[in-house]
Amino acid sequence: MDRVQIFDTTLRDGEQSPGATMNVEEKLAIARQLEHLGVDVIEAGFAASSEGDFDAVRRVAEMVSRPIVLSLARTREQDVDRAIRAVEHAKRPGIHIFIATSDIHLKHKLMMSRAEVIDAAVWAISRAKRYLDYVEFSAEDASRSDPDYLVQVFTAAIEAGARTINVPDTTGYALPEEYGALFRSLRERVPGADRVIWSAHCHNDLGMAVANSLAAVQNGVRQVECTVNGIGERAGNTSMEEVVMAIKTRADRIGVDTGIVTEQIYPTSRLLAQITGIPIPINKPIVGDNAFAHEAGIHQDGVLKNRLNYEIMRPESVGLDSNRLVLGKHSGRHAFVARLRELGLELGDIDMNRTFERFKALADAKKNVYDEDLIALVARESVRGDVRDRYELVYLNVTSSSMAVPHATVKLRIDGEEMLGHATGDGMVDACYRAIGDLTGQHPELQRYAVKAITGGTDAQGEVTCLLREDGYTVTGQGSHTDIIQASALAYVNALNKLEYRRQHRQRLQTEAEVGP
Repeated sequence: MDRVQIFDTTLRDGEQSPGATMNVEEKLAIARQLEHLGVDVIEAGFAASSEGDFDAVRRVAEMVSRPIVLSLARTREQDVDRAIRAVEHAKRPGIHIFIATSDIHLKHKLMMSRAEVIDAAVWAISRAKRYLDYVEFSAEDASRSDPDYLVQVFTAAIEAGARTINVPDTTGYALPEEYGALFRSLRERVPGADRVIWSAHCHNDLGMAVANSLAAVQNGVRQVECTVNGIGERAGNTSMEEVVMAIKTRADRIGVDTGIVTEQIYPTSRLLAQITGIPIPINKPIVGDNAFAHEAGIHQDGVLKNRLNYEIMRPESVGLDSNRLVLGKHSGRHAFVARLRELGLELGDIDMNRTFERFKALADAKKNVYDEDLIALVARESVRGDVRDRYELVYLNVTSSSMAVPHATVKLRIDGEEMLGHATGDGMVDACYRAIGDLTGQHPELQRYAVKAITGGTDAQGEVTCLLREDGYTVTGQGSHTDIIQASALAYVNALNKLEYRRQHRQRLQTEAEVGP
């Protein structure tokens, strides 16, 4: 079979999804799992956009060994040079250069002529080729561009040294038949088309990102750009898990394969959901809670007789164990570690002693511990890295009734010193957050607060996600506990620690800039 490269842009295009902003440690946790998953290319960020993004690209590039690591760049000298510096220590470095080609963008965004756009693209590619061999070029909004002009642009890009040519459906406007036909035409008309990899990058505005990507593959594309869980701007990007499993399941018609270790799809999906706080819809194909669930009597009977009656994929093929009840309070450390490895979770950088202690505490608090509980535990530890939390929740007591104002007593450990605070509020969570804010002296804007049950039952572990914004920065905090108020406090403290990390990072960069190299 031909092989299709999987280009993962979760850390760049995916992070542009509202509320999905990740700090450096969180990006490293995702990058480790993406390498474990087997992606071919990781677009680690947009190095020129901020110091934080540059640092994230640089550290991902230094950490992973097998995938190509790219930074996105516009056709500007600063962008190209910044991207090159960010990936210079990667084992397999690359750069992704883009410029818009549709008349809509040329007139209303770039204010450039068609000839100027070609000149800019050639200049940027040529500059990058002085330092890097792997250069990908994208014609933004290609699906709404003049096909004859695209032939000119891509001919010039290939002559300048681009190794991969990306034809994005930036606005999700294309239909599968016309998107596939566009690739077929370009591959026939562009000189040197057989010397490059053709790539598809689709958005999901009309719900056709996966269908368009598959149509592209059937017309010669050998790289698909996608994100885990399909996160991304507006309605999102091509869903990695959906396009990979469609290729695998319908190999009889599509006739290609990928290098993805499909058993790592479910753990990767859940890890991203834990880190970003963006929940996975229960009916999401491949990774949703109902993807392999059967409730109708006829379906249940058919599946019991033979899974093939209603299942075109086995849950095990995407890393989902149909038996969710696996561990309890009597389980030992060996069984705990073995189960984490069976789930495909990357354990290299987490404190196993602390993680096991948290597991035992959870097992004491609830009857059953499910795979989702374990993934939540590991996700929380994976993103800690070398970051030392300034704030730690020590004690919480909240009271409320229909006849009294909710009251919270909170004890925090701040820089190693325990401090006790009290507050009232409109509700128990509000009182708790006011007390924490008074103790820390931090009162960021709470933009989102969400609660969901990780598992079923009255003893379910609840997961709380809160989105805080301060000085133009947005962070997501997560907390999980069988007590939802405790989970709320943990989520808030987690977010405050992330804000503190950002402050320290900005101060460190400012100090370095003042001191000089």
